[in-house]
Amino acid sequence: MSAKSLFRTLATVGLLLAVPVSANAESLQGALAKAYQNSQDLNGARAGLRATDENVTQARAGMRPRVTGIGSASASRINTDSTSTSRTRQNINSGGQSQNLSQFQKSVVNGESDVLSATVGIQLSQTLFDGFRTPNNVSAAQAQVRAGQYNLSNTEQNTLFDAASAYMDVLRDRQIAALRRQNLSFLSEQVRAARARFEVGEGTRTDVSQAESQEALATALLNSALSQVASSEATYFDVIGDAPRELDAGRIPAGLPDSVTTAYEISQREHPAIRATLAAVDAAAFQVKSAEGALLPTVELQASVQNEYSDTGQDQSTNQFSSGNINNLPGVDSTRGSRIIVDSSQNQNQLSATIGAQLTVPIYQGGLASSVVRQQKEVLGQRRIEVDGTRDQVRAAVATSWAQFQAAKANIAGYNAQVRAAQLALNGVIEERNVGQRTTLDVLDAQADVITARILLVGSQRDEVVAGFALLSSIGRLSKERLTLSGKTYQPNDHYVQVEDKWFGLRTPDGR
Repeated sequence: MSAKSLFRTLATVGLLLAVPVSANAESLQGALAKAYQNSQDLNGARAGLRATDENVTQARAGMRPRVTGIGSASASRINTDSTSTSRTRQNINSGGQSQNLSQFQKSVVNGESDVLSATVGIQLSQTLFDGFRTPNNVSAAQAQVRAGQYNLSNTEQNTLFDAASAYMDVLRDRQIAALRRQNLSFLSEQVRAARARFEVGEGTRTDVSQAESQEALATALLNSALSQVASSEATYFDVIGDAPRELDAGRIPAGLPDSVTTAYEISQREHPAIRATLAAVDAAAFQVKSAEGALLPTVELQASVQNEYSDTGQDQSTNQFSSGNINNLPGVDSTRGSRIIVDSSQNQNQLSATIGAQLTVPIYQGGLASSVVRQQKEVLGQRRIEVDGTRDQVRAAVATSWAQFQAAKANIAGYNAQVRAAQLALNGVIEERNVGQRTTLDVLDAQADVITARILLVGSQRDEVVAGFALLSSIGRLSKERLTLSGKTYQPNDHYVQVEDKWFGLRTPDGR
């Protein structure tokens, strides 16, 4: 292969790697927009925040009326069976004669009664004062919602950064695979040329073996590069939710700070992770006040209306027997009997209404309330410590991303110079080899230098873009709005406004 043809081949490959292959190629902006809409982790975080929004409504329920309907019904049957007897003796003096009178009475009572009763009513209870627990619970829930919204913003940042990294990884690995494939083609041509020279006596078997060895190595490296492309494309699909097509070259995001000092100031002021921990401190402070409210008295208004209906039905029969004789004469007996049947029923309907207030003053609760207060104070201290820890983590992320960004830019300049120098050296070695001043091994070494320099350049170009996104994320400004991504923007506050003061209804705002 001549020097001119080799140079044209390398130049063509460089143009193919630098220019988009198709006008319909996927852009980095388009991939980020897909990730914003399709990410499972991000959609899961949004659903979790919507669940957190309901805590405000639940906290407000503490000072809202509670209405309860009550109802009861019962039926009973009573059987009555009783017997009573009596005997009387009487001595009567009449006209000097004495007479003995004896009388016997027996009464048998049989009865049944059915009792049906039903009660319906409504009970109303309204808390008038609960030691300020409900207002503090509402404030704590609202602070938790704010913390959740900031955490969602942080999740969005992480999702967009992961998407940018996945995009640039696929682009880098595809370019490396293309370079490996081009290198293999070059080495295959060198093997062919070495064999041709050996056949005409201009080369040696060593030249052929060295070229074949490098060709085998290039084949293995190409296979590894293709494997890495497959792995990167799988990660791309997982993060972005769509298979990668032809990709445009990535670009550094706009809005990067001009100095590391500015980056520190912006991050400490705007990073959503810091703002989320500050909101968590507010929530913990209100929870301390709510726990202290358990030591205060409570006042509750109670009212009820009841309607009680009862129906009593009674069926009773009485049998009476009486007998008697005078002077105890045998054969002289007088027996009389009678039966009385009584069937009666009674209905009663009673409507009652009650209203009153109840004051509850806690005196001693077994130490539970005091323990809860102490526990919440420790949680508050923990949240304050977490703020300091998060600030340090953000500061470290800013320093790391800034250093990586600056290093990537410097590396690109260095590797560009290396590529140009290695390419010129390769061209010179080929010309010297053609006139017998260089060996095939020298050409192979020069070609390896060119491929290594190009791979390092591709990696640095990827690192610069990714470090730019990392720097934007570390200061808290990696968002859909700042990147001007297409598609609908998710507004977490919309759902909160819809449910924060909702009094009833089982359906979610989206109709579920």
